[in-house]
Amino acid sequence: MVFENKTVAFIGSGVMAEAMIGGLLNKSLLNADQIVASDAREERAHELTARYGIRAFTDNAAAAESANILVLSVKPQVFPQVAKAVRGHAGGAQLILSILAGVKIRTIADGLLNPSVVRAMPNTPAQIGQGITVWTATPEVPEPQREQARQLLRALGDEIFMDDEKYLDMATALSGTGPAYVFLFMEAMIDAGVHMGFSRRDAEKLVIQTMRGSVEFADKTGLHPAELRNQVTSPGGTSAEAIYHLEKGGLRTVIARAVWAAYQRSVALGGGDIKKPD
Repeated sequence: MVFENKTVAFIGSGVMAEAMIGGLLNKSLLNADQIVASDAREERAHELTARYGIRAFTDNAAAAESANILVLSVKPQVFPQVAKAVRGHAGGAQLILSILAGVKIRTIADGLLNPSVVRAMPNTPAQIGQGITVWTATPEVPEPQREQARQLLRALGDEIFMDDEKYLDMATALSGTGPAYVFLFMEAMIDAGVHMGFSRRDAEKLVIQTMRGSVEFADKTGLHPAELRNQVTSPGGTSAEAIYHLEKGGLRTVIARAVWAAYQRSVALGGGDIKKPD
């Protein structure tokens, strides 16, 4: 009932927007006739209509015209132009939800002349409904609209609300960029398997299922990762030998530095500046 008699307009219909559209329809949170979308390419608009039965336009203003909720999912660099196009319709929307990386919540509110703004940072697994999204809201967003935001974001997976926008840059570095770290580690393990003599196909299967099973096991047990690591690390065994070399190579330090660098970059892209703590 959260979206009863509501129309949601997706301004920009890339990967994340489509993931959200599919999730909302699959979970029956919205009907197709409650969703509109816009895309600069006419063929993309036709594709969305054919695939989901929604209304799709190549004109952002047309998509936003009768929407109660606007989801901003365009490239961050085109936001100023998009804001000019939809400003006349955005002012009356009950909720603006932005997944634009690096675009501050105040910039969105001022650009669209609407203070009811939620800013969110989803990640890549959202494309299969397994994402995690960190979000925040302006004080002007009332609880009914916050619940709408929660439901929209849960179409992508899990969500965490934070009461300060600074956590969005932190989430960008940890969970937004996080899949890249995991994929790189997977790639390194697969290459090691091939080096030992496995076929690449078999190495990929072994690594992917090992990663999947380890994550599920950690989630189900609720144990700290250090406890789980100790369970599989016998004195003088293979795990102990491998971990010794990982630690000797500075794995923890490299990861910490990488995450911090991503955080600094996220802040810089948003026009801010931070200093590394002592």
